[in-house]
Amino acid sequence: MAASDSAPQASTTAQPMLAHMQSLISTQGGWIGFDTFMEQALYAPGLGYYSRGATVFGVMPQGLKSVSGEVKGAGSDFVTAPEMTPLFGQALARQIAQALQVTGTDEVWEFGAGTGALALQILDALDALGVTLRHYTIVDLSQPLKERQRATLHAHADRVRWVDALPEQMQGIVIGNEVLDAMPVKLLARNGAVWHERGVVWDAASARFAWQDCLTELRPPEDVPGKHDYVTEIHPQGEAFVRTLADHLKAGAIFLLDYGFPEREYYHEQRHMGTVMCHYTHRADGDPLVLVGEKDITAHVNFTGIAVAAQDAGLEVLGYTSQAHFLMNCGLVDAMQAASLADRVAAQKLILEHEMGEFFKVIGLTVGSHWDAMGFSRGDRTHRL
Repeated sequence: MAASDSAPQASTTAQPMLAHMQSLISTQGGWIGFDTFMEQALYAPGLGYYSRGATVFGVMPQGLKSVSGEVKGAGSDFVTAPEMTPLFGQALARQIAQALQVTGTDEVWEFGAGTGALALQILDALDALGVTLRHYTIVDLSQPLKERQRATLHAHADRVRWVDALPEQMQGIVIGNEVLDAMPVKLLARNGAVWHERGVVWDAASARFAWQDCLTELRPPEDVPGKHDYVTEIHPQGEAFVRTLADHLKAGAIFLLDYGFPEREYYHEQRHMGTVMCHYTHRADGDPLVLVGEKDITAHVNFTGIAVAAQDAGLEVLGYTSQAHFLMNCGLVDAMQAASLADRVAAQKLILEHEMGEFFKVIGLTVGSHWDAMGFSRGDRTHRL
């Protein structure tokens, strides 16, 4: 997702969400872990950021005008790669086509499908490649986004379906673009050389949410050198998600695209402020305790933790690399030659090192034996995990 670094001007929280959070904190003894706070802020039915029905995906924030003077914004907070150019989905579709053939499967499962733009790009591209697909299944927690996806994908209604729970057994290729970063994380804070879990309380005196740290036995998976104050995250829900996929997926592969680092970089001694970030009207800020339910909250992905969880659950790691290497390995540069100027410019942002090319990473996992996935043919960094 793309956003500029500037804090939102407002500092309020909508009254229904405020009441919901106050009640939750009260019933939990006055303190909730940040993972619980983040989960409610994003997914509380009818109140959370992804479930309240407001537009969150888009190229421009509300009221921003194009060069021609036309108002383009619809209240969006950030833009993801599929909204930037269809070349993204077309490149990913080439990897999916190979994976379908190698694994002998004929279904695609997408988690967190957003507006449905990526699904549309993949379905169109697979058709163009002559790939027969039995089902394209979407798993999404947001009812408003499901309705938007149905409108986007009406031309493929015969193959697209939505599910709220995974079947006991599934097969096919699983994809998730910017899914792991939206999974709630636990915050750990080392204060005075002692580790705490950082949670949220309601401060009645200031009438706002506030941080409060509690002693904990939890630790980062990698030792953090030094005794200086340090804030970071651990990712039990993201790792549990991968283990759940491994339990249900009997044949197929998984491709997860997101921003993050391998473990040694994630828990580097100089990364002392953590990675939690919020997005609101295409601006980024680091305070999740304001505009609760009105802005996105994310954290970077520990890709080593994802790989270890996958291997412990019986999956093989196909590869790990930057988004730039992955997309170029999947033919993005060749596709750019025949694309419009607008798509070429947008595609460059997907692969340039100072844009999304290095910031985003891709990890591939598979059921059964390792095979040579095209997306990792050059620039594989599995050895860095």
